[in-house]
Amino acid sequence: MSLLLVSGGPEPEHAAAGHPERPDRVAAILEHLAGQPDLARIPRVEPGEADGAAVELVHTPAHAAAVRAMAQRGGAWFDGDTFCAPGSHAAALRSVGAALRAVDAVCDGEATHAFSISRPPGHHATAARAMGFCIFNNVAIAARHAQGRGRGRIAIVDIDVHHGNGTEEIFWDDASVLYTSLHEWPLYPGTGDAGARGGPAAAGLTINVPLPSGTTGDVWLERLDAEVLPAVTAFRPDLVLVSAGFDGHVDDPLATLRLTAATYAGVAERLRALCREAGTGSVWVLEGGYDLQALGESVAAALRGLEPNEWL
Repeated sequence: MSLLLVSGGPEPEHAAAGHPERPDRVAAILEHLAGQPDLARIPRVEPGEADGAAVELVHTPAHAAAVRAMAQRGGAWFDGDTFCAPGSHAAALRSVGAALRAVDAVCDGEATHAFSISRPPGHHATAARAMGFCIFNNVAIAARHAQGRGRGRIAIVDIDVHHGNGTEEIFWDDASVLYTSLHEWPLYPGTGDAGARGGPAAAGLTINVPLPSGTTGDVWLERLDAEVLPAVTAFRPDLVLVSAGFDGHVDDPLATLRLTAATYAGVAERLRALCREAGTGSVWVLEGGYDLQALGESVAAALRGLEPNEWL
């Protein structure tokens, strides 16, 4: 099998009235894929719930305990953007579990590429803090899990419109992980300057590509080709992880880039080719994307880009 979807569903118990990071996001993706005969045939499996040991691969025990306790108390807000409902702790563990199941699928040879369609997202969460809609850092935990499965060198390609400050911070001084990000600048969370290149032990292993408001898909792909893909190829990764945010789409309400579904097909095609040359696979972990139609269409385009011959 070349492509696998991992999703437990919309997680309706993790919700806050009027919040853009809502259950409808995953529902819209799954409904859109179900209506596409080629994509509806892609195998889909449900994830398990990650345990505390998995979470603490990157997060402090104090953070893990704080999330659990907040949910048990009936929920509250971590900050002005990031909520915790009574069901949020379990939903966050299932979101981590989906990313881990996707990694296992690739490591076990079950699939070459796997896509975790789950929420809440993760790339803003630091080792000790929930922020930016994110509770646990799914892609960072997935990277550590993959290393435990023998994939020592991990390349993370963050295509969300916002910089993944949490992921960058976690791996800032780690020479076993390459972190790359293309993101709108300036925009939340205010990090991701091009001069931020990694700590002393990992100098040059953080690649930030800040892009101005109004950047089109063609220009975005040119910067990917010129600055990110050569770095990933030179790193010789054992696995590629993608923080798969689709909020750079021109219709997204939270940012002002001008990407389209075709842009996301383009990045998937490029990463598929890169993985083939490197003799490895990729794991895609859903991050942002808040216009429901654009989100469904963009995920579909990325999936077709990953396996165009098999599924078309």
